[in-house]
Amino acid sequence: MNQTCPVRNNVKPFDRFLVVSLNLRFGLADDGPNSWEYRKNSFPVLLKRYRADFIGFQEVNNFQSDFLKKILPEYTCIGERQPAPSFWQNNIIFYNRKWECVYRDHFYLSPTPDIPSQFKKSRWPRQCTLGIFQRADRRLLVVNTHFDFDSIVQTQSAELIMKRISEISSEMPGILMGDFNATPESPCYNVFTGQKTRDKNNGKKLFANAFTKPFPGTFHGFNDDKKGDHIDWILYCGGLSPKESKVIHGKINGIYPSDHFPLFAVFKWKKEER
Repeated sequence: MNQTCPVRNNVKPFDRFLVVSLNLRFGLADDGPNSWEYRKNSFPVLLKRYRADFIGFQEVNNFQSDFLKKILPEYTCIGERQPAPSFWQNNIIFYNRKWECVYRDHFYLSPTPDIPSQFKKSRWPRQCTLGIFQRADRRLLVVNTHFDFDSIVQTQSAELIMKRISEISSEMPGILMGDFNATPESPCYNVFTGQKTRDKNNGKKLFANAFTKPFPGTFHGFNDDKKGDHIDWILYCGGLSPKESKVIHGKINGIYPSDHFPLFAVFKWKKEER
C-alpha cells in the first residue's frame, strides 16, 4: 500500500549522491562460520566506509533490519512488513535523513501485486519496495527488488515493475537496484534497458547499468569467486550520470558480509536536470 510522507525543503543544494546495494543473505540460514551472528560484525565497518545516501538490502529478516537500524541511527527505512512471519524476507531501502520520503510503495511480484501472492512458477513470494525521495529541489525515485529464478517469472516481474513506475513517474531520475538472479544477457534485463530492441522507448522509462562490460561478478557463495555472474545490478535513468561504480571485494574483520559482494555507485545529475 502506497503512503505519502512529509516534505522538508530547507536543505542546501547538492550535485551527487551515493548508493549501496547488497543481498544480505537469509539470516536464518545454517551457514556455519558464515552465519549471520558472525557476519553482522562486519557491517558497522562496511557501512561507515561506504556512507551512502541510499542502501538497498535484499533478503532481510526483521531481526537483521533491527540490527541495521541500531548501527545506522542517521538513517530511516522503508520496505518492512510488520507484523511478519519470522522467516519473512524484506527488501529494505535505508535512506539518509538528509532526504525526505514523499511517496512509498510495497508490492508483490505477482498477478495480484497489492496482496501477499506470487507468480505461479515463482519458487518464493517476491516483492518490490519503491520510494520517491526529496532533498532541496531534487526528487529521486529509488526501487529495490529481488527476483525469483524462472526466466519467464523474471520477465513478468520486470514488466510489472516498469508498469508500476510508469504509473507514478515518467520523467523523474531513478535508481533500480537489487538481486535479479539473472545476467545482463537475460530477457528481464532487456525489459528494463531495451538493449536488444531497435525501437525507441516509446514513452517508457528505460534504465542503463552503472557498470560496464565486462560486467563484474557479484555472487561468490562465501568463497571470494570474482568470476561469478553479474546478477546484482544498480541501474539508473532520467538525467543521471554515474561517476563511479565498484564491486566491494574481500573480507571485513575476517569475514564476508554476505554470499554476494556489495555494490557501490556514485551518481551526479546532468546539469540540465532539476
